[in-house]
Amino acid sequence: MVIEFDVKMTTQAMYDYMLYHTFRSFSGILGEVVGVLLLAGFFVSKSPLYLIAGLIVMLYQPVALYFNAKKQVTLNPVFKNDLHFRLDETGVTVTVLEESESQEWKDMYKAVSTSKSIILYTNKASASIFPRTVLKEKEIDVIKMISTHMDPKKVNIKV
Repeated sequence: MVIEFDVKMTTQAMYDYMLYHTFRSFSGILGEVVGVLLLAGFFVSKSPLYLIAGLIVMLYQPVALYFNAKKQVTLNPVFKNDLHFRLDETGVTVTVLEESESQEWKDMYKAVSTSKSIILYTNKASASIFPRTVLKEKEIDVIKMISTHMDPKKVNIKV
């Protein structure tokens, strides 16, 4: 079976990936915990300094991620064109203009999902992002292809 589709990278798709990636890391979780603790400090002490610090800590990361996503989509020349993905029995090939890059299923790091995307990590920090709005009727086939060819321990996709 071969599945092909095109993805035009958007700020929203990149932001969804960045949110997932950041808030599943130790530093992302720690930042939010510190923000919650500062807000709790406000309710205990009634000091507005805790409230201000807590809101800054909790809101900084998501806002900064949005602007980073926008910057990356705008400035990265790869995202100026559609990314053509081809999933087959051997792996995933992405083509942009005349350049193609392939990776075998056995070399994929992990596959996860958010409510808006299926994210196929090619290594610990890089991924192919498949927005669900682009996949439409191919979404189930893509999930089956990933689940069939990757180690089940590396796949955490919810339909």
